[in-house]
Amino acid sequence: MTTSTDPAHRSLHLALETDGAGAHPAAGHELSDTSHPTDPPDRGVGPRGLRRTVTAAETAGFTLVTFADEPLPPDRGGWRLEAGTRAAFVATLTDRIGLAPTLHTTVTEPFHLATQLAALDHASRGRAAWVVGAANGPDAQATVGAVPLDDQALRREIADVIDTARALWDSWEDDAVIKDVPTGRFLDWRKVHHVDFEGARFTVKGPLITPRPPQGQVVVLAPAGSGADSRADIALVTAPDAEGVAASAAAARQAGAPLVFAELEVALDAAVPAAERLARLAEEAPWPPAGRLRHVGSPTGLTGLLGELAASVDGVRLHPAVLGTDLPVITAQVLPALAAGGLHRPPRPGATLRDTLGLPRPANRFAATATTTS
Repeated sequence: MTTSTDPAHRSLHLALETDGAGAHPAAGHELSDTSHPTDPPDRGVGPRGLRRTVTAAETAGFTLVTFADEPLPPDRGGWRLEAGTRAAFVATLTDRIGLAPTLHTTVTEPFHLATQLAALDHASRGRAAWVVGAANGPDAQATVGAVPLDDQALRREIADVIDTARALWDSWEDDAVIKDVPTGRFLDWRKVHHVDFEGARFTVKGPLITPRPPQGQVVVLAPAGSGADSRADIALVTAPDAEGVAASAAAARQAGAPLVFAELEVALDAAVPAAERLARLAEEAPWPPAGRLRHVGSPTGLTGLLGELAASVDGVRLHPAVLGTDLPVITAQVLPALAAGGLHRPPRPGATLRDTLGLPRPANRFAATATTTS
């Protein structure tokens, strides 16, 4: 993988957030020309809409899709399947796109979190990722009988959970499973290691109940500035303009992030101009700023903006205002234009997510120790 900041020398990875009907709080009120007769009750949040969205993203060449989640139902009303369940649902329906659910370090038991993600990596044959969440409001913490953490304790919790998950993924060496039929042995016990981790709020004793993930380590995405830059594989940077994105990306790299993705909200001209679409949606609910870069306008303008961002980041996670309207425009016009300019390459069928991202497969920490001490 090149580290050049010259966009002519590397591709731009594209991720797509797939939660609900879109990033706009009133997204479910806009029905697109691509809607199906079953869409109104589904609104893109159920299995039918999810399958269509992820299939369209994979066909178009997105590197990965993400699945947002919170401990409580969405503020906009309605319901959602748990993010890990959504990712598992589409794992066998796809063959090359990465799958990254949001799992929260603050309200999820670390051992179960690591097991769920390892199982997703096995189900997808090496395409699992994890968007590190840190829900910390009073209502979110109340779901596990806890109270909000202060900033220092929150950063410690994020670090502890990531460290625990990574240790657990290494608790089985790659060749621990031997399936020796003559002797009736399924695994070599010498290659399954205990993990004794004591964090600020929890302790974990391994090993994991699931063999090592196919990727060795599931790809970890974490918000830049959360204290996890050096622990993540991808830092997600948030800034309201391209200059801010570049500065935040540089800081994340300095902090140790191997790759950096920018967060970008989009509302595109379709059958109706983007500004007019947003004005109609605003009658139902406002779209408050989340501190992210936002593009409202033509697909050509979005293509140009992505080309500009390629000078400072390795990828961009898109948050379409309305998936059913904006995603078809992105797949039909933006991605082909990026590919024609040499800025985008789709994943290869059967490739692991690490292969697609150019990330090496990590060595197992315990195997390295066993080698040096034997």
